[in-house]
Amino acid sequence: MSQFPGKGRVAVLKTTPATVLEDIEQLMRMAGVEQALPHGVTTGLKINISWQTWYPACSTTPWQLEGVILALRKMGYQDLVGIHNDTVVVDTRVGEYNNKHRFVTDKHQVPCLYLYQDQFEWIRYQPRSRPFLVLDKVYPEGVYIPKALIGKNIVHLPTVKTHVFTTITGAMKNAFGGLLHRNRHWTHGVIHETLVDLLVIQQEIHPGIFAVMDGTFAGDGPGPRAMRWHEKDILLASADQVAIDAVSARLQGFDPLRIPFIRIAHELDLGIGDPRQIEIVGYDINQEPPWNFVQEDTFASRGQKMIYHGPLKPFEKILLQSPLVPWSYFASNFYHNVYWYPFVGRKRVEAALQTKWGKLFKEYGDGQVVMPGMEPKTVIQAIIALGGVGLLLGLLGYRRYRRSRH
Repeated sequence: MSQFPGKGRVAVLKTTPATVLEDIEQLMRMAGVEQALPHGVTTGLKINISWQTWYPACSTTPWQLEGVILALRKMGYQDLVGIHNDTVVVDTRVGEYNNKHRFVTDKHQVPCLYLYQDQFEWIRYQPRSRPFLVLDKVYPEGVYIPKALIGKNIVHLPTVKTHVFTTITGAMKNAFGGLLHRNRHWTHGVIHETLVDLLVIQQEIHPGIFAVMDGTFAGDGPGPRAMRWHEKDILLASADQVAIDAVSARLQGFDPLRIPFIRIAHELDLGIGDPRQIEIVGYDINQEPPWNFVQEDTFASRGQKMIYHGPLKPFEKILLQSPLVPWSYFASNFYHNVYWYPFVGRKRVEAALQTKWGKLFKEYGDGQVVMPGMEPKTVIQAIIALGGVGLLLGLLGYRRYRRSRH
């Protein structure tokens, strides 16, 4: 049976804006952070940006990031570095400003690594402890990870929320962007097994792993972006990435062992996913009223699931590993940045900014909150695309007209 400090232990606290920074330190100590993370090693803070636009529960909160930095520095972890990845649908450089991460890292003089930049070397990796479940099949030419992450402690900074593909997303999913490069969308059809493979890699390359999860705002519905936000005032921390995700799932109202990535990781002894075997310290979650969160799909995710698991499965390689791929990115960008946020999300953000956590968010940085309208570049792409379609239809119509004349 594999063992690591803090296995099966999850710390949980209720918090307030006035005490959140101190509460994060207490939470981390309760979860055994100093036993989990060796001193004298660079510690990476894996910041989550699920959207370049601020939306409650979507991305790492500024107080979550600041609280972790302050706590680690107080405990003697001086060599800290923020870690960012990009995605095909999120502009990280814009996102770190809009989510106020850059204000926090600059304030506390924490440098950041941007793994999508060309200077970072990606090296082929094969686990020593067990064979891959799926990654070697998805990438038959080799699985490549960023060399810069090897030998660093890692602290994941996810939020409590649902996800269209994995039911919930948390500590285990937070490694997805950092360890895999731009072709990580190839794994979506086997996403649960992929997250387990990535946990195996993490346990081999990082001297210590820890997670601090923010549930001050929590999100349900079609996460990680088009969600309904809820004030839950809760924080979680653990060295056990499986256990913290299981507790988050349980709080949201899901059976952790019915979520495949949690169940598989538990069965492979990579952590504890069975709530009956998890030691919860701090707040007694049994007294928490039921959240009754639900997982829902967006228009874009329904289409993707038809490719991964439905009638379009035979065409998966053509649709996801060919020049047609940018159209799927465009569909997601159009839905979220042209339709959903301007017409649905913006009103929800305005309401969230009136809450205690929304007011705290505004206090960071310059006190402003970027609430964009329709994303111009995506609108332009749509106009060009529609113009191209119109031109094609016009040409076809003209050809038919010419034929009819002859």
